[in-house]
Amino acid sequence: MSNTFSWLLLLGAFMLATNYAEKMALQTADKNKQYLAYGIYILAEALIFVPLLGIIIDFVPNSETLLTKAAIVTLSLFTGLSAVVFITKKDFSFLKSILTIGFFLAIGLIIAGAIFGFDLGLWFSVGMCVLAAGSILYQTSNLIHNYSNDQYIPAALGLFASLMLLFWYIIQIFLSRD
Repeated sequence: MSNTFSWLLLLGAFMLATNYAEKMALQTADKNKQYLAYGIYILAEALIFVPLLGIIIDFVPNSETLLTKAAIVTLSLFTGLSAVVFITKKDFSFLKSILTIGFFLAIGLIIAGAIFGFDLGLWFSVGMCVLAAGSILYQTSNLIHNYSNDQYIPAALGLFASLMLLFWYIIQIFLSRD
């Protein structure tokens, strides 16, 4: 996807698939439909991540070490953030408007970078990690406070999305070191 606008179209399609899957999972009590929605979401993630990880593996020296380190850091952060919510039982729903504004700003920066041809750089990746961390706090809090025991599929969908966002931008931070 060397063409920036093709990449933006792909990301837009991914966002639509994610939105559709989330709505589908939340609007039905039928577990089969919820699993179908989760499958749609996982397929969309795979369509994004498999080619990108393939490029990293093919073109980045010591890519296995880089991906392993990124996975360890991501899982450590995810575990720590989730533990904070489970231990404190704090309601992080106040983060919703902050995260919404942050994600719109990020999308605007991504579009501006694509149109005007500038690299977003390390600090953008750090900012996206902060947004992803906030999203993990928010989604884990939702899991505890807003979802019932039978809504584990929609809860997993939102939490997995936040985890994968964190993973991608931690990879970006590791890549920027070279």
